[in-house]
Amino acid sequence: MDTAAPRDDDAPCPCGRGGSFGALTFARCCGRWTGPGAPPAPDAESLMRSRYSAYVRGDGTHVTATWDPLTRPGDLDLDGGPQWLGLQVLDAGDDGVEQGHAAAHVEFVATYRGADGRVHRMHERSRFTRRGERWFYVDGDVT
Repeated sequence: MDTAAPRDDDAPCPCGRGGSFGALTFARCCGRWTGPGAPPAPDAESLMRSRYSAYVRGDGTHVTATWDPLTRPGDLDLDGGPQWLGLQVLDAGDDGVEQGHAAAHVEFVATYRGADGRVHRMHERSRFTRRGERWFYVDGDVT
């Protein structure tokens, strides 16, 4: 997969979090929630950002592991996907309890370069659920 950011853990995190002092490194940002033995992301927004970073870095293992088993596709292929260029989180919040589990949403816009070479915007309102101590992506509405 063509990536928008270096794979180096000391490179700026693809999710862009970091405030006025510049982006945090991947290791200090989304890298904390990925990989074997990593602790769970503390909230839905952190999980969504780590999933975006995983798409950028071609880490299908993290994307799959953080997708709710009830909605996860049987096959996920990140090879040849879009080149992710940036992420802007518009809104994130707690949605209470749904079907016995904590629920939350994250609304974001991600820009990417498609196979046609043009830059596109994907605007999504994602739904998340927490099972035990772990948040999972459920699904999203793309507008």
